[in-house]
Amino acid sequence: MFKIEPRGYSSRFWSIGSPILALALTILLTGVIFAAMGQPPLIAVYTFLVAPLLEHNGLAALAIKAAPLIIIGVGLSLCYRTNVWNIGAEGQFTLGAIFGGALALAFPDAPAGLLFPAMLVMGMLGGMLWAAIPALLRTRFNANEILTSLMLHYVASLLLVYLVTGPLKDPHGFGFPQSALFSSAATTPIIVPRTGVHLGCALAPVIAALGWLLLNKSVLGFQLRVVGQAPRAARFAGFSENRLIWTAMLISGGLAGLAGIFEVAGPVGQLTTTISPGYGFTAVIVAFLGRINPIGVIFAGLLLALSYLGGDAAQIDLGLPNAVTGIFQGILLFFLLGCDLLILYRVKRVRPAAALAGAAP
Repeated sequence: MFKIEPRGYSSRFWSIGSPILALALTILLTGVIFAAMGQPPLIAVYTFLVAPLLEHNGLAALAIKAAPLIIIGVGLSLCYRTNVWNIGAEGQFTLGAIFGGALALAFPDAPAGLLFPAMLVMGMLGGMLWAAIPALLRTRFNANEILTSLMLHYVASLLLVYLVTGPLKDPHGFGFPQSALFSSAATTPIIVPRTGVHLGCALAPVIAALGWLLLNKSVLGFQLRVVGQAPRAARFAGFSENRLIWTAMLISGGLAGLAGIFEVAGPVGQLTTTISPGYGFTAVIVAFLGRINPIGVIFAGLLLALSYLGGDAAQIDLGLPNAVTGIFQGILLFFLLGCDLLILYRVKRVRPAAALAGAAP
């Protein structure tokens, strides 16, 4: 028989080993699901997790998919370290795309040297504005930011639908719910010709490095970590909890908005009703898989980006539904949360007689 007992400390081994074990269990269960779908599990897992990297420009496609996940994941990591649970990055992503995209549509003839930087600023402002709402509700009315930020995602989605079917609709788009294509001055610069790898792909790891420096090498980062780990100690030290909540939410929202404008000005090229496959929600998994560490977010972002490419490959090569991507991501989060139990608890084997003796009154 086995029992779970507290360790009395946090295991450094399992802090690193938990995501690895969760990934291994996820791959194993995914293979079982593929087999239940009538596919050879080894071939299906290979198609899902390996084959996309071997395709022409496979690594470039991985970088393009990973960039928004990493940028959003860094912001969420800062939030979660502060014990602020921003679950609405998808809505902040959408508002960033709307703000920056509207500017691109309003000034199509502006020079690229002015228009594109202004779009990035507007994208960040849009994300920050949407993140400011749950921050205000949390600090002013003690409302749960998990619920408020999540519900605002649906408001942002409906706002996007309204705009691309109304004020921002392409008059020459044959009635499709989309805006006009952005001008060349409003598109994200391509840094690797003929691959689609754009400026956002290069900035994503830079943002992660800056996030790590902020969190670990600055006074602000120290305050964010203290208020997240020991709120009473933070108040005793004179740290303003409300100010730090605002700071974490605005940084997170700004980065989500930045990812949004990079996406619509890069791979998408216009505003549509489907500018994101769920990057804001997937970035939550990225943040946890990366151990709420901006550097770990880089590797987690690459893995989750691979799941998007794997879903497309499984759909094309094996005829499986594209929903396998969501299944993989959900299983991974489930096992990650379960395996994290090993950080604070250990599984101990006990003899049946001893277990019965311990259970006796």
